[in-house]
Amino acid sequence: MTKWIDISQRLTNDMACWPGDTPFSFSLTYSKEQTGSVNIGQMTASLHTGTHVDAPFHYDDNGKTIDQLDINRYIGRAVVIDVSHVEKITANVLQEFDLDGVKRLLLHTSLPNNPKRFPDTMPILDPDTAPYLKEKGVILIGVDMPSVDPADSKNIETHQALYKHGINILENIMLDHVQTGTYELIALPLSIDGADGSPVRAVIRPIKESGNLYD
Repeated sequence: MTKWIDISQRLTNDMACWPGDTPFSFSLTYSKEQTGSVNIGQMTASLHTGTHVDAPFHYDDNGKTIDQLDINRYIGRAVVIDVSHVEKITANVLQEFDLDGVKRLLLHTSLPNNPKRFPDTMPILDPDTAPYLKEKGVILIGVDMPSVDPADSKNIETHQALYKHGINILENIMLDHVQTGTYELIALPLSIDGADGSPVRAVIRPIKESGNLYD
């Protein structure tokens, strides 16, 4: 049986976080020696730590929270494409690929996977990709970057464009070790009441193009 491939960042106390955001921290609250039976850990973190899903509430006060999202969008057939040859990903760039029938699109960009360093610059995902992806039927886009917008963006135009066109967002996936092709994806967010996002354990496994996997 084909093995699952982990494309999520491991949560570590020395991982990079968004500048100014709450860093990830894990520690033992009580040891087995203290309780006499079990170790009990605790963690603190931003909901946008590592590999994570954005909920519309992240950028729209009236948007759906993470617990209100359709989980089916995060499970199913996904296609990985390599756009590492460009620093600005536009609709014209995406037209180089056959995206007919693709519902979940994962972009391998030129940004090297390095969870312990927040990048100084990131490739640009142009807002004009949103209407094109909508036209193709894409409902989820994943990127191997901390955000679909530049770190210094205040208008977050790409977030807003994807939202307007009904496309959910998965960020900070790890694709340096992944070949292009068609996969089964599972990247479920936690059901956190009222939350603006959630870390996920994102995994994929290759499937044949002719496979009859659910959408």
